Amino acid sequence: MARLTARRALYAVPVLLVVTFGVFAVAAASPFDPVKAYAGTAALGADQETLDRLRENLGVDRPFTARWWDWLTSALGGDLGLSTVMRRPVAEVIGERLVWSTLLCAVAFAVAVLLGTVLGVLAARRPGSLLDRAVTSLAYSLEAAPVFWIALLAVWLFALELDVLPAGGLTDTGSDRVTAGQVTSHLILPAGVLAVSQLPWFTLYVRQGVGDALAEDPVRGARARGLSERTVLLGHALRSGLLPVLTLIGSRVPELITGALLVESVFSWPGIAAATVEAATAVDFPLLAALTTLATAAVLAGNLLADLLYGLIDPRVKLNEM
Repeated sequence: MARLTARRALYAVPVLLVVTFGVFAVAAASPFDPVKAYAGTAALGADQETLDRLRENLGVDRPFTARWWDWLTSALGGDLGLSTVMRRPVAEVIGERLVWSTLLCAVAFAVAVLLGTVLGVLAARRPGSLLDRAVTSLAYSLEAAPVFWIALLAVWLFALELDVLPAGGLTDTGSDRVTAGQVTSHLILPAGVLAVSQLPWFTLYVRQGVGDALAEDPVRGARARGLSERTVLLGHALRSGLLPVLTLIGSRVPELITGALLVESVFSWPGIAAATVEAATAVDFPLLAALTTLATAAVLAGNLLADLLYGLIDPRVKLNEM
């Protein structure tokens, strides 16, 4: 396990280098002017000399390769730079927002995996039954629905029509403290929407995996030995049927991050979504590079986690050969 982790970490270095270089290259080609975004409305009345001086002070008049190298060497030393749009250190901006994005994604992912497993197993027990058709139809319908559409529908139903949950934010309006109760009530809608957006994939994969496992000879043999249906399902079919789901965990990380950005925007959740949007539109090189590197590292970590889980659960897979 340690050998696989070390090898993957070594492979991640050139990937992260290419990603950060690409971020600076794309940002340099962007039509947005970072100087005008930094100056705001003051840029409308400023003369060209003032704008050029500000451009020089921000360092955006230099080639993007030089800016990328300066950012990279500083980042390796622990300094992620100063965000021009937030007017604060990048590490401080990410540190404040990352905890809320992590909370949102973790809760949504856990709900999607648990609920998807339950629904998939129920559907796989009796293929072609009314419950199976209902579960698969719901999964395919949710798979086709855009996450922002689900979010807006949830706001309309639960916040506006039923008035049982807050429409957005982290705390109640006018509150000067962040309490666990307020965070929990405000987390239900965005986490629920994000979980629903990931639910179809886990449900369909579990249904297919458990359905195939129930038709295998070892499961048939367990039934022939007189084992209870519960023991056959949970002790044999479920373990074998969940193996394909483990590979899905890593592949769903990019989709989870993308969905989280949209959900955070709709529900005004104080995560990294707002920072990402502002960094992109303002061509905030340090913040944009740090956020992109963080997202790439999350994807690589998700793939590594899927491989480790697969190797631990399936005895046929040897981690030292992966």
